[in-house]
Amino acid sequence: MSAREAALLTLVAMERQKAWSNGHLKKVIRDANLDRRDAALATRLCFGVLQNKMLLDYYLQQYSTMKLAKMESKVLGNLRLGLYQMLFMTKIPANAAVSEAVELTKKHCKNPRAGGMVNGILRNIARHLDELPTIDRTDPVAYLSLLYSHPRWLVEEFDRRLPPGEAEKLLQWDNSEPPVTVQVNTCRATASEVIASLEEEGVTVRKHPWLPGCLILSGTGDLAERTAYVKGLLYAQDPAAKLAVLAAGLTPGQKVLDACAAPGGKSFASAMVMGDRGEIRACDLHAHKKGLIEAGANRLGLTSITAQVVDGKKPRKGWEETFDTVIADVPCSGLGVIRKKPEIRYKTLEEVAGLPQIQTDILDNVSRYVRPGGVLLYSTCTLRKEENEDVARAFLAGHPDFASEGFTLPGPIGEVAEGQCTLWPQRTETDGFFIAKFRKAGKEETAHD
Repeated sequence: MSAREAALLTLVAMERQKAWSNGHLKKVIRDANLDRRDAALATRLCFGVLQNKMLLDYYLQQYSTMKLAKMESKVLGNLRLGLYQMLFMTKIPANAAVSEAVELTKKHCKNPRAGGMVNGILRNIARHLDELPTIDRTDPVAYLSLLYSHPRWLVEEFDRRLPPGEAEKLLQWDNSEPPVTVQVNTCRATASEVIASLEEEGVTVRKHPWLPGCLILSGTGDLAERTAYVKGLLYAQDPAAKLAVLAAGLTPGQKVLDACAAPGGKSFASAMVMGDRGEIRACDLHAHKKGLIEAGANRLGLTSITAQVVDGKKPRKGWEETFDTVIADVPCSGLGVIRKKPEIRYKTLEEVAGLPQIQTDILDNVSRYVRPGGVLLYSTCTLRKEENEDVARAFLAGHPDFASEGFTLPGPIGEVAEGQCTLWPQRTETDGFFIAKFRKAGKEETAHD
């Protein structure tokens, strides 16, 4: 199987089965036994099409007499892959991109005329690459929406929240290529030891500029095959997720609840901050995700973590006021991680409208597990005010025994005196995240009030 075919099969699975790009592509690459170079090309092609799908479809429709919506998914996938290579991967000759697309169409499509149609459309575009139709700029939001392939409602959302001109920088960030970021398992190794192990296997490593213990990697191939990974010396995690844990202010010996834990990154980070001394309950609604958390903790050699299947919205008898810290990294629209999961951008406003209620229900429930004087840490990987500031504000209004508490984070974030902050990717060069820290009143304060 070629890299282009791996990308095609993933794109088709996403259209037909609603598969996630990252997970399905990794499976295809593994099953096809692609080498590191072809795996990287397949990833670039798949993500590139997803990042530019609206723009690609705009140009394709200009040169096709058939409506794209009526095309078979494999035909449209091949057209998008071919055009993406012509527009964004200029080192690949246009005729090679066209030929490969035609061959894959013939291989995967039953209609004998499909190959000819793909050939005709792409060759016609190839002849006019220097004179493609211009995009109308009279409506700035529509222009940015099409240019960066973000639905209009999302561009409007970012434009409302950011200073003039900055929304475009965020859209550019979303369409950039994400590196692999990992955290060193400080309970087992030093950063220097992990770097040496990775570099010995040909991985390019640089230390994160302001987050200790965080490494930025390139040329990893399958990270799970690297010795440092197998030995449990590191785990994949964006700096933003680690910062959420740091904001909680954990100390060794604490009893911590990670209420929506899968796949376990914040539980692992918590255990390392605490020196693996204490008790961490890592909970998730889905039974199969409990296994993921347990496998990760075992690989990393962390003994303080216990995984459980628990519904964060339902009261758990015996847990009231028993945890020093509760971390609620709730389900969200994921608009802060579009760079890593490009298909997230194509969610509709209707699809995400019900999330604030779910988040509120979880926050209301797990807050009862915080002991007097303890901490509740609320976080999301989205940038929507309705899922972030509005939920935090409503929580404080309905829970007078909690108050915002400031915290300090490394790097460009620094002191967060008001107790909540949004990590905007184009500013922090991390995933987009929201972090809010609440402190529950102690018994004496409650009695006094």
